[in-house]
Amino acid sequence: MSVTRGHQTEKLADSTPRPSRVFLNGRYLGQAVTGVQRCARETIQALDLLIGAGEYPPSLWKFILLAPPGPWERPVLGGIDVRTVGRLPGQMWEQLELPVHARGGLLLNFANTAPLAVRRQCVTIHDASVFAFPSAYSRTFRAWYQILLPRLGGRVARVLTVSEFSRNELSRWARIPRQRISVVHCAGEHILSVAPDAGVFRQHGIGSRPYVLAVGSSSPHKNLQGIVQALEYVGCDDFDVVVAGGRNLRVFGMEQVSTHRRIRTIGYVTDGQLRALYERAACLVFPSLYEGFGLPPLEAMACGCAVITSNTTSLPEVCGDGALYCDPRNPRDIAGRISAVLTRPELAAELRSRALARSRLFSWEATARAVMKVVQDVGREDPS
Repeated sequence: MSVTRGHQTEKLADSTPRPSRVFLNGRYLGQAVTGVQRCARETIQALDLLIGAGEYPPSLWKFILLAPPGPWERPVLGGIDVRTVGRLPGQMWEQLELPVHARGGLLLNFANTAPLAVRRQCVTIHDASVFAFPSAYSRTFRAWYQILLPRLGGRVARVLTVSEFSRNELSRWARIPRQRISVVHCAGEHILSVAPDAGVFRQHGIGSRPYVLAVGSSSPHKNLQGIVQALEYVGCDDFDVVVAGGRNLRVFGMEQVSTHRRIRTIGYVTDGQLRALYERAACLVFPSLYEGFGLPPLEAMACGCAVITSNTTSLPEVCGDGALYCDPRNPRDIAGRISAVLTRPELAAELRSRALARSRLFSWEATARAVMKVVQDVGREDPS
């Protein structure tokens, strides 16, 4: 009898299901932080908090962040195992070594790229701008993405994207069937996790008079020239335009922003400095010509900043009634919106109130849960 009981116990133990293994592509850790890398980082941190709260228990789930070698800052995670694997850099690591280490589980990729050799994976593709707005990117970057994205769309288990606009664009340009694309919105409340750093005003000699804030690279699709041209038509005169944002020549094509007596270009800023800039700005002006989501307007709204943004692409979907809209290709229209915010305090106050309310509809926790719903759906489709 005891032998039988022992045999039965052993058989029962053998039949206990193993936790589902989910691998996270950590290539983003070694990349410059733009909106894409920000979304990867915040989603993974939010997922880690949900794991710590018991929402995805270790008896059912095993999460492993696979990172390439190199000088990158190790994320502080509790429920996600972080492993440095392989020897190759960048794309070679992702295409050749990551597939080997991601065997036996589902691979999640958050930053637009993924290994072509893996079928059991999901990839977040933020937009189709390399097709729709090719001049915004360097020739090498553009050529690789125009090859990679359609092939990934045809191979992976599921594509995630950040807006309904991008879902339609990826279907149109990359020929990915809409039913294979899941929309998972980003969020902006990460900007509130750091204290505002008012040192940015002393460092750059700004803030002594009202300023309009612009955030973004000098890539053509960000349309900083549209702001410069609009300045010729703004009725009031006592304000500056502060332009914050870095440059990445390996990725983005660049346009030369014309000099203007009101333009103060301050380059890269920290999160704390950016929060301070949002909180004291008369408004954020974001007349982008193409956005898959548009993090700066949502960050600004989370800080209670009035927002003027484009009436095109994903921006009305994201900003809703929390922003004032302009035609990004019409400098007079941009100017009219800036003048209205600067000269009508009641309008600026209303925009700030609506911005805060709109920003609260988005959270990284909701993003992480939406990603995990896709993971669970893919698991049901392919339980292997």
